[in-house]
Amino acid sequence: MILNSKKEWVLPPYKIKAIEPIYTLCREERLKAIQHSHYNTFLLSSSDVTMDLLTDSGTSAMSDYQWAGLMMGDEAYAGSCNFDHLEEAVRDVFGYHYIVPTHQGRGAEHILSKILIHPGDIIPGNMYFTTTKLHQELAGGTFSDVIIDEAHDSLSEHPFKGNVDLQKCEALVQKVTAKKIPYVNLQACVNMAGGQPFSLENLRALREFTHRHRIKIILDATRVVENAHFIKVREKGYESWPIVSLVREICSLTDGCFMSAKKDALVNIGGFLAMNDEAFFTEAKALVVIYEGLHTYGGLAGRDLEAMARGLYEATCDDRFVAHRIQQVEEFGRKLMQRDIPIVKPIGGHAIFIDAKRFSPHLSQDLFPAQALAAEIYIESGIRTMERGIVSSGRDSKTGKNIYPKLELVRLTIPRRVYTQEHFEYATHVIHEVYLRRREIKGLQMTFEPKQLRFFQAHFQPIPCC
Repeated sequence: MILNSKKEWVLPPYKIKAIEPIYTLCREERLKAIQHSHYNTFLLSSSDVTMDLLTDSGTSAMSDYQWAGLMMGDEAYAGSCNFDHLEEAVRDVFGYHYIVPTHQGRGAEHILSKILIHPGDIIPGNMYFTTTKLHQELAGGTFSDVIIDEAHDSLSEHPFKGNVDLQKCEALVQKVTAKKIPYVNLQACVNMAGGQPFSLENLRALREFTHRHRIKIILDATRVVENAHFIKVREKGYESWPIVSLVREICSLTDGCFMSAKKDALVNIGGFLAMNDEAFFTEAKALVVIYEGLHTYGGLAGRDLEAMARGLYEATCDDRFVAHRIQQVEEFGRKLMQRDIPIVKPIGGHAIFIDAKRFSPHLSQDLFPAQALAAEIYIESGIRTMERGIVSSGRDSKTGKNIYPKLELVRLTIPRRVYTQEHFEYATHVIHEVYLRRREIKGLQMTFEPKQLRFFQAHFQPIPCC
């Protein structure tokens, strides 16, 4: 069980009706597996993984209500009633009038970028996300980071490290003019900063700024439910607001959103683009037919649309689900801090982020310390994590040189409604074991590098002496 902020014991707001067996390889087998996977945890077979903390994308356990919805899939090519249900859910929960479904979030990113971005445009945002930034660049745009400075400091306890720095926004407008800024990309619970939220106060100030300069705000709503929870517990005046009301309030201050429903909407596949502008909607409908599928299914089966619609209601209309999830993540983080494991503070929404620079100070960033630590955690325990540092940041598109982010992190991402406290006790113990011998961790060199999004496919090998 978990103790909440009021020191009350909190039970999970669900019970388990089906299980999936877990098998554990011995250490020698795990070493062979990571070597075969070129020290890249993305290349591991899931059958070789004991506890999978690689991502929370599409890894949630669906409810009985969602599973029942799968059996009610209307697989008509056009005009599926499941699309009608999803459209109704998005209007009820988010408040946007128009919706275009996509196979997942990056499908929505692609269409959004092709419509709104023109060559030479600058897209400010509260820290980049990998696929979002790439789609912006492929459309001819350039991302500009306008997040507050505290977001780049893993030790800062700022409660809303996802906030936008309005002075940076103003400086950018003065430099390039508002005409070159199609929209501000506002990410809910900023992934690369450690799952850090923005405040409603900051969003309202940003809305005033963008109105003044006639710039849109496009919300990355992938983890908007978690962001709403943090507003509820951290921002004065919202303690009694239901999560669904906070989500609706956030969306009302933006011009549209894109969402990977594989996170907060509790499904294994799916996403959408939503907006209020009819002209934007008309263009998006045309492009989704080219790249995804008809505008009433967007590359998804009818049953997946139904599960998504039900998941949106489930995630937002019962505050206990997100509250328990955040408390589970916080409890895991506290256990790690008790063992002196350096993590990003304050603890964010969807994951624990280990600070690899502080964990392995003997390794320079050129030796990929976060990638090396992720591999070492797998060898020690069979737990799969992922790198969020220099590998994920990639190379500067103009110079071709590595980008050196201030944060060099290993992400331990918590799937929703999947693991118990016993699993996290195990994870805490084995990560501590790695920490005790952290000076033995060897750096890596990259032996294969794809052109884009290299963290998915890159190959590495240990450097004998570093």
